[in-house]
Amino acid sequence: MKKIEAIIKPFKLDDVKEALAKQNIQGMTVSEVKGFGRQKGHAELYRGAEYVVDFLPKIKLELLVADEDAAAAAETIAEVAKTGRIGDGKIFVLPVEEAVRIRTGERGAAAV
Repeated sequence: MKKIEAIIKPFKLDDVKEALAKQNIQGMTVSEVKGFGRQKGHAELYRGAEYVVDFLPKIKLELLVADEDAAAAAETIAEVAKTGRIGDGKIFVLPVEEAVRIRTGERGAAAV
């Protein structure tokens, strides 16, 4: 199994969710997060004073998929979340050693 963590722009969430559902990938955790990468935030003007916004709002998606589905899921997220502008985000694919469904005690792929 693989865990996919994707940091995307908030307005792309619904598009990504729908695209993954079409691939029969179900179940994800969504968190509202803040951060910055190479862009290091930006300056804004508020009531005549300039200030730096260095933590930008993002959405973090976490999903668990079978090894054979990981590349396709990551590619789908990358295609759908891309705007071509700075700050589009990142995707991380990590190996998962074990998963346990708390309610039933199922382990491995059956737990997902």
